[in-house]
Amino acid sequence: MNTSAIIFYAIATLILGAALLAVTSLKIFRSAIWLLFSLVGIAALYFWMQVEFIAAIQIVVYVGGIVVLIIFSIFLTQQSGKEMAKPATSKIIFSALAALLGTAFTFNLINHYGFNTLSSQPFNSSVSEIGTQMLSTTAYGFILPFEVVSMLLLAAMVGCIVIAMKPTSAEIVHLNKKED
Repeated sequence: MNTSAIIFYAIATLILGAALLAVTSLKIFRSAIWLLFSLVGIAALYFWMQVEFIAAIQIVVYVGGIVVLIIFSIFLTQQSGKEMAKPATSKIIFSALAALLGTAFTFNLINHYGFNTLSSQPFNSSVSEIGTQMLSTTAYGFILPFEVVSMLLLAAMVGCIVIAMKPTSAEIVHLNKKED
């Protein structure tokens, strides 16, 4: 086994281990921190593949944006330090089954379309080429996914604002009167 393979397996272990801890931790803040480590591991994988621009975008958008927004929302909630309730056994079984089916579906797609063959052409990862393709409206352009990601960030910001808003005392009185 060469050094490159060892580095890949170390990064993959970091990503999978942190992702597993993110979904199994009972404390929401710890889950967010494990998500942060998993996303940093994905950025490390991009750096390992020598796609520095995508790695930088991964760090800026997901680590610097989404995870910080999630942690900010956690701190704004009233019960950020409390332990979450342990999920029911049926939910654990359903989640494990869904994960196994998703993994089987992914492996089926990889085997069917032959992603395991290496291309003889070098990958063009220059920033100018990525920028041209990202903002292009042609058949191989990525303007639509670029706009979808911006809508995702907007939705995350609006969701965090809604979570962070605390009802005023007048709203609480109004809600109590409606219940009567």
